Amino acid sequence: MTLLEVIKDASLPEVKDESSSSLVEPLIGWPISQTDAEIIDINKKFLTQLKAKLKNSNNLDKGEFISSLNSYLENIEGKLGIVIGVDSSRSGYTRILIDKLGVFIGKDVASLVLDENVSLEIWEMVRALIVNSIIEHSCYSNLVTKYFLTPSKDAYNSMVTMKKKCECQALLAIEKASDRNLKRKNLLMAKEASIMLMMAYDGFSVSDICLHYLIASSNINDVMLSPSFRKLNDKELINLIHYLAKWLKKYERFPQAGPCPKEACDWVPKLEDVIKCLGLVLDENFSSLVLHPQFHEELRSMKDWLVV
Repeated sequence: MTLLEVIKDASLPEVKDESSSSLVEPLIGWPISQTDAEIIDINKKFLTQLKAKLKNSNNLDKGEFISSLNSYLENIEGKLGIVIGVDSSRSGYTRILIDKLGVFIGKDVASLVLDENVSLEIWEMVRALIVNSIIEHSCYSNLVTKYFLTPSKDAYNSMVTMKKKCECQALLAIEKASDRNLKRKNLLMAKEASIMLMMAYDGFSVSDICLHYLIASSNINDVMLSPSFRKLNDKELINLIHYLAKWLKKYERFPQAGPCPKEACDWVPKLEDVIKCLGLVLDENFSSLVLHPQFHEELRSMKDWLVV
């Protein structure tokens, strides 16, 4: 075989066998190493086991989940022939394993592990997955949405801080709007800001106010929001729809409210943001939501905004 033929063969992948369960298809002339193959096999087996356990019990016990995760990571450690050198009884043992071995966690495994950590409210593990770049950015909006729709007790204090910040901004805007010494243009701008900030503060819970930032963010688009909404449970979806209904009522009550150029208003959802978000929620989840009486109540409250 000539050198040209060797290079050509090595650069062309084999025809993919759809019946194969392998996560990686080797190139001709470039075989997968034994260690890589074993790591892939560990990921496949753990993914299958975790899916089976979640299917049978919906949510694992926290201790059982951590034990399974530790065993999986220890298997990877053994195959790599390295020693982390940390006692398994030590606090933060699992986090340390993730820090050291996270790069070997498969994408599908990481997504499932993230979901279960969120369900069990193991925030230390969630942080480790994010800090080590183990989960993809597409997971973030789902994580943030769940966090604000069903917040943990530990999150409450930080959310209260955000509401106080919102209150201070609203009061400052109202104070400026009352200043007769301002030029007409600045006075109108201050009044617009005071209306928007007052709307964003009044009648919203601490977790609602944090949710404002997600809905209003220019970094979040439909491609990210749609899959995140699909992962919400019925209670979280109803909470989200109730939150969006509040905004529709606000804009109905204050029709003069509109986009404000003030930087302080960047985190306040515009009417089009709210309508877009509501449309995505209904498009993705209407068939399941229609079975809930509370959903019908929310629809009735928004009847003037919905086109049948």
